[in-house]
Amino acid sequence: MNHNSSWDDLRYVLAVAEAGSVNAAAKQLGVNHATVLRRIAGFEDRHGVTLFERTARGTRVSPETRPLLEAARAVQSAVHGVERVLSGHDSALRGRVRVTSTDTIMQYVLPRLIGRFRKRAPEVFVDLVCTNAHLDLSRLDAEVTVRPALGLPKGLRGAAPARLGFAAYEPVGALPPAAGWIGLGGTLSRSVAGQWMADEVPPDRIVARSDSFVVACEMAAAGIGRVLLPCVVGDADQRLVRSPDRGTDISVDLWVASHADMADVPRIRAVREALIEGLAADRDRLAG
Repeated sequence: MNHNSSWDDLRYVLAVAEAGSVNAAAKQLGVNHATVLRRIAGFEDRHGVTLFERTARGTRVSPETRPLLEAARAVQSAVHGVERVLSGHDSALRGRVRVTSTDTIMQYVLPRLIGRFRKRAPEVFVDLVCTNAHLDLSRLDAEVTVRPALGLPKGLRGAAPARLGFAAYEPVGALPPAAGWIGLGGTLSRSVAGQWMADEVPPDRIVARSDSFVVACEMAAAGIGRVLLPCVVGDADQRLVRSPDRGTDISVDLWVASHADMADVPRIRAVREALIEGLAADRDRLAG
């Protein structure tokens, strides 16, 4: 048995188990649907096992294979731990640091802060990874995350130097009183703003939906409906005004964090501290 090949195929198996479908796993791994199916089929054929049950709702782990997957997760965790230790050996202020955040923070906040940091540390290469999904820092998908959240997941270390405020917006010129709302879909439906929408806006008042605040802003500017946006997005768009009598008073902590095992690596700590400093200086604009 080729152990290297088996372990490589197990990455695909674990991705499907965690993502819940072949398509979601392919997107997470950055490969196509056929590659994931081929890797899983190869592992199953070599070991004479059936790992998943295909259902109309997705891909479900077969009960008899759960112990195998738990053992694989333990091995994967150990491998990632070794990678984190090796990645942190260089004590100089140089090398690559991957920073992940949402499309809102990437477009309206981070570029200016990264520009200032690069003038102080020109040998640090900052790689911005834009996604509204939360990446797993334990797998080195990124070394620093900037996220609006109620708190930090276990294993991360960081600070919340500012709060991200939200308000309701509509296009200049006002909408008809009966105009509806642009809803928040995808991961945004589980955000603080998404929860406010679920509590305050009846489903029949939702006329369209987006999983991106940046896209929702464009939809509102096109006259589709009112929308709840981060103030840094809505206030910056001259096509929009805050909706009258729509005080939402919503805000959430904006965290900057790294995996605890790598938090003190000089280049990672330097990027994290620069972002914390920059967000703290910009807290009024972020709060709205």
